[in-house]
Amino acid sequence: MAHQANLYPFPSISSLALALRAYVIQCQEAGIARHDVFKVAVSGGSLPKTLAAALLSPPSSEADTVKWEKWEIFFADERAVPLDHEDSNYALLKAELLDKIPSNVTPPTVNPIDTQYLDDTQELADQYEQMLVKSFASRDSVKLPIFDLVLLGCGPDGHTCSLFPGHELLRETSAWVAPIEDSPKPPPRRITLTLPVVTHAVRVAFVATGGGKKDIMKQIFEEGEGLPCALVNEGTRERCSWFVDNAAVEGVSYPKRPFSL
Repeated sequence: MAHQANLYPFPSISSLALALRAYVIQCQEAGIARHDVFKVAVSGGSLPKTLAAALLSPPSSEADTVKWEKWEIFFADERAVPLDHEDSNYALLKAELLDKIPSNVTPPTVNPIDTQYLDDTQELADQYEQMLVKSFASRDSVKLPIFDLVLLGCGPDGHTCSLFPGHELLRETSAWVAPIEDSPKPPPRRITLTLPVVTHAVRVAFVATGGGKKDIMKQIFEEGEGLPCALVNEGTRERCSWFVDNAAVEGVSYPKRPFSL
């Protein structure tokens, strides 16, 4: 049990958000202690809204402060669309979270895709990888970038980032960022962090809520079946934490833990 992913159920979204905040701030402090910056990758879906609930409330103490000026935000995946498009993960994060950060605060550094390459997803992915190389270290000195935290959602099919069940991208071992032209979920053209990059992070956290998730949660936690979320669990083990509401894990037979830092 000590070497499995942590499954933390909460009775409400608000109690989940409080715990997620404490967890993210702990990861933030560890990142700042390590290299004076907090490098975090985020995905889209319902995650930005939950992140906003977690991170935008005023601090209750010095230790409870979100140090936005130290954050460097990357996207765990992105759609090959303009940054103001309704399908853009950047646009979603901007609307739900970034635009709501108080104006008297130094904002985080945010790294969106370079939209001049939207017509060529391989080039789009290569350019995003180059940005990671610049931020993390030269490509020849590190095999993989090490994010302080990767924040993910879980799709009803068990996908995460733009890594889909049974897709050949799950076998990618060398690229940091890969293009996908045939996403089973629209829009089809995207880029995504690869599985080795996600599982190389210091910490990975999933947020999954709602009764609509319980069938896929049973599959991920009871069977695995090579589902992308299960592969992340296997690759990160106790470095991975799931923040879920009770409805999402109803009937899931997997050790659930009370949250504590």
